Formats: sequence, C-alpha cells, structure tokens
Amino acid sequence: CGYCSEYDKTSDPVPVETLEERVRKLKELGTFGISLTGGEPTMHPELPRLIRACRELRFYRTSMITNGFFLRPELIETLNKAGLQRMQLSIDGVQANETTQKVLNNLKKRLQWLRDHARFEVFISAVIGACPPAEADEVLSFVRQLGFRARVLLVHDSQGQLKLSNEDLQAYEDIVNKLPRRWPEFSGYRKKLVRGRPAPFRCRAGSRYLYVDEYGNVNWCSQTRKVWSKPLLDYTLNDLQEQFYSYKTCNPNCTLNCARSASLFDNWRRQPNPVAS
Repeated sequence: CGYCSEYDKTSDPVPVETLEERVRKLKELGTFGISLTGGEPTMHPELPRLIRACRELRFYRTSMITNGFFLRPELIETLNKAGLQRMQLSIDGVQANETTQKVLNNLKKRLQWLRDHARFEVFISAVIGACPPAEADEVLSFVRQLGFRARVLLVHDSQGQLKLSNEDLQAYEDIVNKLPRRWPEFSGYRKKLVRGRPAPFRCRAGSRYLYVDEYGNVNWCSQTRKVWSKPLLDYTLNDLQEQFYSYKTCNPNCTLNCARSASLFDNWRRQPNPVAS
C-alpha cells in the first residue's frame, strides 16, 4: 500500500527462532495480548509455528493483521489449527488505484473463504483516505452481509497525524452516523480530530503498548521509530514504569487507536506534562 510506513522491497523474514525469543521476552514482561503484524505476516513461512508458540505461552489473545492477499482455504484451516484467535484486515475501497491494491474487488473471494472456514474472530476495517470516500460505504455493506465485525478507520501520515481532505472527513462523519452505537467508532477522540480539534490523552506507549519492529526494538508506536527505541531483549520492568509516566508530545493529534485504546484505562493516573520554556 502506497501509504504504508512498513513497506519495503528488501526485508527477509525474521528467523522464527528470533521471533520466538522475542515473544518469550514479552511474556516475561507480563504482556497481556499479542498481535503479529508486518509487512505481511502470511508471507512468513513459519507463521503457524509462531502462533502455536504464542498460544503455548498463554497470551490472553493472539491475533494478526493481514492484507488478506495470501489467504486460501488451506491457510485459513492451518491458522485454525495453530490456534489463532483474531484476524484484522483493512480494506481501502472497492477499486484498485495507484495508491492501493487492498480493495474489495481483489478481496471478495478471500473474505468469503474466511466466512466459510475461519474459526477465529474476523475484524474488518474500512479505511477512508486511499480511495474515493463513498467506497467505504460499499465495503461496510459487504462486510456486514458476511457477518463480520467492522469499523471505519482514517489514513494517517508518517507521524500518525490526520491528513485527509474535507471530502474524506465529511464522508467519515456521514458513515459513522449510520453505524450502531455499539460500534468502535464512537470513541470521542476521532470525532474531535475530524473536526480539527485536538484530543489529548495520557499516552502509555512503551508500557501498556509495545511496538516491536523487525529489528527487535521497542518503539512507542510505528510512527515514532526515529523518536525513541530500546532493544526488547534489554527491556526491564523499570523501562515499563519509566515509559508509563513519559509524556509524548505527539499525543494531542494522534490517530493511532492501538496506542489510545491500550492507554484508556490509565487516563485517570498522573503523567507529568513537560514544563513550558
């Protein structure tokens, strides 16, 4: 996808033994749930083995994020047997364009295979910002017909900030207003951001949420890899505590739901703001 911060043409799969060492370290640190991301996880030849390793370590939830292109009935059944609990897949629109191929017309058959074979939870995101915004409505309609859980997401820039046209933002509000109130879009921060208002929060990234890149470094999130990082295997409980209280200046306009949702339950706890100079 043209907007993806993870995309490159050079990275080989990380050795599965290295990944297993990392997930053991995450368990040692008290990690609650784990999500296998990429790049594209289904391109890794040892993905089922890694999922089994996560289940044996008894994470509460083992999930993965995929673009869906390599899904076949045989792979879906293999993921069932490995013990995958949740799959997240985002769809950028209906028709492919110069920015993305991850569209409904390319994924319909794979979504139907998921419906017919998956014994894990499937969560679909319709993304606004890479295709004409009206296409997100069609994506949601198709996904709901298949019985999957769904939500609407917004494309963000390389700093995790909102960067959409007025047409995209209006389409987002129109679609969200049609969804049942129980759906995840009704988290006030997105409403504030699409209206051009900041939505500050006490970000606990680096503590409640660890983004571990392909090199084995912990970062606050995928968009802050040049801001702060530390090797996972050197991470300690002291690091978790330090980052829990560390103020992140990017928080007011952050669009990253992963960091926000992991921080939600601690928003009442203190986090010193930097002293203005």
